[in-house]
Amino acid sequence: MDNSASTQPLVGRLSLHRPVLKRVSPGLLASAVALGAGTLPAAAQQAGEPAATLPPISVEGRQPVDPATDYKIDQSASPKFTAPLLNTPKSVTIIPQALIQEQGATSLKDVLRTTPGISLGSGEGGTAIGDRPFIRGYEARTDLMIDGMRDLGTTSHEPFNLEQVEITKGPGSAYTGRGSTGGSINMVSKTPKAEDFTAASVTLGTDMTKRLTADVNHVQGNAALRLNVLGHDGEVAGRDEVEVQRWGFAPSLTLGLDQPTRVTFSFYHLQTEETPDLGVPFSLITGKPAKVDRDNFYGLVNRDFRETQVDMGTVTIEHDLTDSLTLRNATRYSWSEQDYILTRPSFANVAAELVGTVTRGSRSRNSDTTTLINQTDLTGEFDTGSISHRFVAGLEFSREDIRSRGYAFPSGAAGNDTPADANNPNPHDPSIHGIPGPSGSYTAVRTDNKALYVFDTAKLSEQWEVNLGLRFDNYEASQTGGVRNTTDAVTYQTGLVYKPLPNGSIYVAHGTSVNPAGEGAGQSGGNSDHVGLDNLDPEEARSYELGTKWDLLNQRLSATAAIFRTEKTNVRATDPITNDTALIGESRVDGIEFGLSGKITPAWKVFGGYTYLRSKLVDDGAGMNDGKEFPNIAPHSFSLWTTYDLTPDWTIGGGAFYMGRRYVNADNTRKLDPYWRLDAMVAYQITENVNMQLNVLNLTDETIYDASHVGAFANVAPGRSALLTTNFKF
Repeated sequence: MDNSASTQPLVGRLSLHRPVLKRVSPGLLASAVALGAGTLPAAAQQAGEPAATLPPISVEGRQPVDPATDYKIDQSASPKFTAPLLNTPKSVTIIPQALIQEQGATSLKDVLRTTPGISLGSGEGGTAIGDRPFIRGYEARTDLMIDGMRDLGTTSHEPFNLEQVEITKGPGSAYTGRGSTGGSINMVSKTPKAEDFTAASVTLGTDMTKRLTADVNHVQGNAALRLNVLGHDGEVAGRDEVEVQRWGFAPSLTLGLDQPTRVTFSFYHLQTEETPDLGVPFSLITGKPAKVDRDNFYGLVNRDFRETQVDMGTVTIEHDLTDSLTLRNATRYSWSEQDYILTRPSFANVAAELVGTVTRGSRSRNSDTTTLINQTDLTGEFDTGSISHRFVAGLEFSREDIRSRGYAFPSGAAGNDTPADANNPNPHDPSIHGIPGPSGSYTAVRTDNKALYVFDTAKLSEQWEVNLGLRFDNYEASQTGGVRNTTDAVTYQTGLVYKPLPNGSIYVAHGTSVNPAGEGAGQSGGNSDHVGLDNLDPEEARSYELGTKWDLLNQRLSATAAIFRTEKTNVRATDPITNDTALIGESRVDGIEFGLSGKITPAWKVFGGYTYLRSKLVDDGAGMNDGKEFPNIAPHSFSLWTTYDLTPDWTIGGGAFYMGRRYVNADNTRKLDPYWRLDAMVAYQITENVNMQLNVLNLTDETIYDASHVGAFANVAPGRSALLTTNFKF
């Protein structure tokens, strides 16, 4: 049934849902209909009174957004956004649950891979493997949030318990604290709802793929219990020997549903086992991935492994102090572990490449991350004269502990293993160094942070609004050996919004962010991640953005556009004279972005956009790479996903995704070629409660390289695959 009529303006008529009609007396309903026709009730005319014509009644409304079916989301789930997205002076892309399901995404990488302005990076051991996105040119590995709280453990995230994914772009330390130079990613979890339902999806696919998810919600009085579960097992299309297994569950309980005081308990558990895969070696001759069979796997299946586990418990308490004032407190404890040994394929030199000998370097990590976070938010509304305010003020306390160590080989060897034939590698070769075990000592890093923040949207008039945000952080990082760094930082967000029409806005915005020393300590080995560095001040970034947002076609479709600049100063680099780390670097990104989400017609949905990024390393300290582009960043990226309801039962859809050329090293001598990826989908509603969906991903079986690490190897994206999913909902 199409409910789109409820989004249309209602002129001269009154629209009532059936449950309301049952409670309306016939006489009152007749009077309402007569009023809607523009005349007094007939009883008045029969009394001899002259008929009076009333002005037409115009009622405009929009059906509540359901992330399970809608592409267009009007409000962020974060309380720090004190205005609807239409009136928020910042670029925010929200990927709803409906889009994630329709695209057949089974990982956060799948979700982000189809979003313009985001590219993927790779770890290789020194930098831990896991989700490593880049937003607007800058790395966001430590800027991943779950329900507004930082998720620091480097693992791979799963969408089975996600309501939506929110990508906030541009420097935003005022919102998230340290980091977020290019932006941040907030994964919004599913929570208990005020209705009973049971949903499940069973997927069978090529490459031995088997996937089961279930989502059950039950209401009892003012309490609601929700449970999400996952089981996933399969191989990776286009890659020999690579297997992935995952299972997880996420129960949540809300007490006091729709009451002034609400308490939600939630727990999340995810375990993964997979064959780690760094792809194919880079050619030292062409500066591109070597021309070898895409299926070639250069790892050692009898040795290599990757296992992760995440356990996360959260308690959220909300209390409505008044109709316009709410106090919220959230406490989270999480523990995550990552354990792997993998093979890093590369050519040692040109001579080795000419004879086809691939070096199998080993990389390993055994690490765990423990996090304790407490956030308190006070949200509300008040007036100062003719100016109305929507605000949030909050406190945040967090402690993050990371312990990491590598593996030691029995022979004490450096780690390079049996060389592989570039064209015919044998993944069953034995390791010449034996099976390594964990080394004896951990490197431990502890981060303590205390923060105070406030945001306010001040409505000056129907046309003008001002958005202000301010945050203070006291950040302290310490590392094994007594190394310590303490930083006090003030960051802010400002924006001015002009509304030429109620359904549109034009804005200018300015924001800042900081990257203190030690921000990524325990996860990688670069200079920017070291804790000590003589207690250096943080790196600083600022952005300038001019944009516009419009709700079109009776608020069914959102269209956005922005032009922006991000500047980063005080970048840590090696001083060529003293050979010490100093704050002497500078970088810049200029860009343009367009976005579209929602419905063109009640049957035709679209989601997509285009991003242009012009990155420039203004000063690298030594001057060797000044003027070069950033690694891993595509100047041009484009995505479009669309579906069309042919009939009430049949839906077809598809996607086109483009990623431009990306350099993968600082001196811009190695690169990944541009690519197009095409996907297709068809769905059939069998009964009211059952539907089937067929996805064909990478329809043309394009050879795609997701990422690289300094141009030593290239991660290979999945080839063509097909997924047949049966969805049940009762």
